[in-house]
Amino acid sequence: MLPMSISPQQFRQMQERLGGSRCAPVPVFERAASAVRRSNQIILGLDPSLRGTGFGVIRLAKPFPQTLGHGTISCPASWERSRCLVRIVQGLREVLEEHQPSVCVVEGLFYAQNLQTAIIMGEARGAALATVAEAGLEIYELATRKVKQAIVGYGAAQKLAVAKMVQRMLHLSELPAPDAADALALALTHVQLRTSCNLAAPRRL
Repeated sequence: MLPMSISPQQFRQMQERLGGSRCAPVPVFERAASAVRRSNQIILGLDPSLRGTGFGVIRLAKPFPQTLGHGTISCPASWERSRCLVRIVQGLREVLEEHQPSVCVVEGLFYAQNLQTAIIMGEARGAALATVAEAGLEIYELATRKVKQAIVGYGAAQKLAVAKMVQRMLHLSELPAPDAADALALALTHVQLRTSCNLAAPRRL
């Protein structure tokens, strides 16, 4: 069989018929994230900790946000830190896969007096943020006092007060666990910041 050749003009015409040049491939997590981000309705609140990472997922709805899920990724005290970090990553990937959020709101850094505690908290936070960023979510940071002020009306409110107000705002049948309540409070505060012109926008990471 003789080899077939085409002229440059014929090649251009063929490209036009096929719709022009090819699009560059897009990473899988970017394709998934862009599809969800079009609605931008599902928000993940995240309170990272080595032994108990709280998470809460809500969907924007009326008359109040709908709770899709909440809980704590727990690690026993006997586990090595490295094993706990893996568990945080695995647990968050399961949450992301199940609920497909498009936005993540994480608790802001605090300066612990104990350097070792600060290092451990930073490791847990880093593992959590890397997992969420891998999924292509927009990530925002909110200070703890700002969240308490928005939910309870008092920047130094106790965790129990925050949990009770979260239960009331989301019409939950049971009081959420402390870490999960903090995560839900983060998500709720983000909603308030989005819908209010008088509140400062959260810091994006």
